[in-house]
Amino acid sequence: MFLEIGIVLLILWMLGFAFYPLGGLIHILLVVALIAIVWHFVTGKQI
Repeated sequence: MFLEIGIVLLILWMLGFAFYPLGGLIHILLVVALIAIVWHFVTGKQI
């Protein structure tokens, strides 16, 4: 579940560069996505 959330947030973060006025929100999405992906691998759950 966290892997899917992380992937979705990374995609939204990449799309966010097209809509630059969002500014800080783009970087918050990146941090949340990285935390979600790391959490997925640390807990060791299968997809």
